[in-house]
Amino acid sequence: ALLELLPAGTDAAAALVARAARERVDRYLRALQTFFLGCLGDVRQALAAPRPPGKEGPGLPDLLATLAASVLGQLKAVLAYVQLFTARDVAFASLPYFKGEFCVTAVREGLVVAFVRWLCRTARGFADGPAERGAPAAPPALLLLLARLCLDYENSTISYILTLTDEQFPPQDSGPAVTPGPALCAEARAAAQRLLDHYVQVQGAAVAQMLRKSVETRDWLGTVEPRNVRAVMKRVVEDITAIDVQVGQLFEEGVRRAQSSDSSRRAFSVYSSSRAPGRYAPSYTPSAPMDTHLLSNIQKLFSERIDIFSPVEFNKVSVLTGIIKISLKTLLECVRLRTLGRFGLQQVQVDGHYLQLYLWRFASDERVVQGLLDEVAASAAHRCLDPVPMEHSVVELICERG
Repeated sequence: ALLELLPAGTDAAAALVARAARERVDRYLRALQTFFLGCLGDVRQALAAPRPPGKEGPGLPDLLATLAASVLGQLKAVLAYVQLFTARDVAFASLPYFKGEFCVTAVREGLVVAFVRWLCRTARGFADGPAERGAPAAPPALLLLLARLCLDYENSTISYILTLTDEQFPPQDSGPAVTPGPALCAEARAAAQRLLDHYVQVQGAAVAQMLRKSVETRDWLGTVEPRNVRAVMKRVVEDITAIDVQVGQLFEEGVRRAQSSDSSRRAFSVYSSSRAPGRYAPSYTPSAPMDTHLLSNIQKLFSERIDIFSPVEFNKVSVLTGIIKISLKTLLECVRLRTLGRFGLQQVQVDGHYLQLYLWRFASDERVVQGLLDEVAASAAHRCLDPVPMEHSVVELICERG
């Protein structure tokens, strides 16, 4: 009856109905996008809201669950609305377009697949896109939450959405080609990886900035004999501990390499294994310094290379290891640019031992922390005008006092 009321015959009427259906689907897609952006705004507001003393706000797992459930519920509601175009009691539902092309091209590809791809691009944009001048950067917690959301989409949500869509809008065997689920999952995983890598870089840069300022603003030649661990080192450990708690809310622990029994008690020497104390001892053999330097370079060639900015895995240990590597590498590069006196070297020795006592337990491999701290100590000794290290028992006593 409806088709008879439309002008220019059955074909023109069918084309008009099909166009109206496509426009409706496009409108639903824009509505989904607007809804997701609104949910993101709510999450950002919840993360930034001030907390009264003694009162905690919603945790990251709660925010993630609310965001994921809201978006999925809205998508299912939209599919229910669109399904009205194919209801049996609707006259134009029997048209060939609504039995084939509409289900695949308009709904599955034009609505569901397009929305999932847009969601992944939008989430990834917080890591890829340069922030507008004056615009606040995305908080690290939001990067972490979106990384987990995209990872969950890869693991289960995309498969569920596509299965639901195919059940409600069954494609024909001879219909247009569809986007395979694994391809969509790969896009979600790539977005999650980029977000997590960016989270590591942001958090690592924040800790590194503290260390850089602490090195650049100190008089390492005129400093007094160390009696305490510098406050910035305690702050570094506190921040790493807080990050460990934050990441642990959304990601599994991960696998650690078996730790040695004396990881927290290992002697922290200002000479790494490739730089023996003889390098600084008086020598009357002209070739000795050159030979030692050559030996040092040869040993460095065969030492295990630490890739500072390598992609992280989706677990807490890998994330914390990445942040620690960035932080300690920055400390190393800053120390290399300073000139130190005897007490400056000893302060580096105390600070390094303190970091070793606490940071190794966060890393996937204690050798990463130890290797970078050894390089810091060796660089400090190279840059020291009077390289006389502090007795290790005294260093331990200072670090135990905190």
